[in-house]
Amino acid sequence: MVDPQRARYIAGVEGAPPVPPPGGYHGARRTSAPTDAPSPIVSSATVPKDKQPANAIGWVALLSAILFALVLLSALLAGGTELLYGATMLALQLIVLGVVVAAVLTPRGRVLGASALVITLLLNVATVGAASALQTSASGSYDGQKSAEQKHEEAFPGIKDISSSQILAQPSLEQVRAQSDAALAEIRERLSDRYGYTWTEVGPEDLRPERNGYGGESMLVQYISVPWMTNEPIQDYDRKLDVMSVIQDVLVEYGMYGMYSFNDPSSNLDDAILQRFYGSNDPRTQHTWEWYTDNYPDPMRFYAVMYDLSNDPAGELRAEREADSAKSGEPLEGLQIYFLAPELLSEADRAEFEQRLQEYPGF
Repeated sequence: MVDPQRARYIAGVEGAPPVPPPGGYHGARRTSAPTDAPSPIVSSATVPKDKQPANAIGWVALLSAILFALVLLSALLAGGTELLYGATMLALQLIVLGVVVAAVLTPRGRVLGASALVITLLLNVATVGAASALQTSASGSYDGQKSAEQKHEEAFPGIKDISSSQILAQPSLEQVRAQSDAALAEIRERLSDRYGYTWTEVGPEDLRPERNGYGGESMLVQYISVPWMTNEPIQDYDRKLDVMSVIQDVLVEYGMYGMYSFNDPSSNLDDAILQRFYGSNDPRTQHTWEWYTDNYPDPMRFYAVMYDLSNDPAGELRAEREADSAKSGEPLEGLQIYFLAPELLSEADRAEFEQRLQEYPGF
């Protein structure tokens, strides 16, 4: 007969005790492992090894790349474009590159070698040399590579192949400005009286320094007068011819030649060019007229340009004119007139010009 007190521990034929209740027996606790228990076996493959220090070639590669980059940057700041592309600099670049590659191929120098390689790729003869060339070209500063004779020529006050006597004999900047202002005022007055046109000043007068042909700037300037434009469009073909005739009459009175039409087929320009610049090879359907004259051998040149959007079905001219109008506030279409005169010497600079010429006998 089975004792009832012992029967509650029997859980089957194997005689195993029953599963503990949820949460375990009340007051039960886990005994700690004995202190003299053997340590678990750990695979030797997972034991971390001490990191090995970089070898000497890695440090040499990194320092070489840094020093060479500093040399390149110093040459860039000094404007030595020719020095950067010299044989010595190229040879140093190859040596540094060789050391960097050797460091990358060694296990203990690979990290520092990779850093040196990044520096070399960013700062090398090609990249820094290109930056130096762009900087020198933009600023025109080649002083570091020029001889004393070249620097002397660069300061020439005149213009190469133009005699100083010709420059001194031609009208001055002030004379050209006065004559062009008077002619433009007369043209505006006659066209306003005849056709009722009103005018807008499109932009300011523009003076641009002229190059002397030796790498520097001369004392002469290019003059562009204040451009004027009608506020009213001019779209009738016969009216356009009449307007140009009035302008020509005024200019002849000021000693200039008869006007020449660039947009007319008689200009001998190819039809493709007429189509491209004026919209058609027929003046009756062209959206742009461009007429010109001068007073050679004096320097004054006159331009009269008409924009007619009624002959612009594709809208290409309108897009250009809207962009110009947004910048200057000028009307979209109508007549624009202005003078241009190159290589002018100001009366205020005449004495200095003659004095400086004494340093250039034979020029």
